[in-house]
Amino acid sequence: MPSGTQDAGPVAPGGPYGPVSGPVAPEAGGLYAPGPPTPPAHPRPRSLARRVAVPLGVLGAVVAGFAYVGSVDPNEPGHYPVCPLLRFTGIYCPGCGGLRSAHAVAHGELGAAFGANALAVVGYGLFAILMVVWLIRAARGVPMRIAIAPVWWWGIGAVLALFSLVRNLPFGSALAP
Repeated sequence: MPSGTQDAGPVAPGGPYGPVSGPVAPEAGGLYAPGPPTPPAHPRPRSLARRVAVPLGVLGAVVAGFAYVGSVDPNEPGHYPVCPLLRFTGIYCPGCGGLRSAHAVAHGELGAAFGANALAVVGYGLFAILMVVWLIRAARGVPMRIAIAPVWWWGIGAVLALFSLVRNLPFGSALAP
């Protein structure tokens, strides 16, 4: 032993800092090693109200949004912010006219809605179909999972870009809001 060091004697279990709390692995000299967690026996089935709560909550939020846009007219200036792309460049984005189309849909005027933003009206229809499917699956207890391949995301982006391009060209002025 080097000079100047003292031998403290035997070290307490768990090292010089005190006893180890909790289970100790067998290779560390312990007698107990935790095994894998046991899965729950059988989860209790959720009630119908709990299964449809989230889809109904999402649907309620969308209906509230449409009710607000239906009551506060976006055709009157000052109620909603102006599209920054349109304001600074004069170019219509794919969303330009979306609030006016939502206002028209809320009032049952589908012709005006398509005139304001046809792509948004198609999106409203797709969303309605998705909500019906989600509610039916939730009521049956089947989980809803949407997995879209990257090629579809690229396709959606291409449709949005093409829609923006065409609505800003002279021959596509019918698509402009």
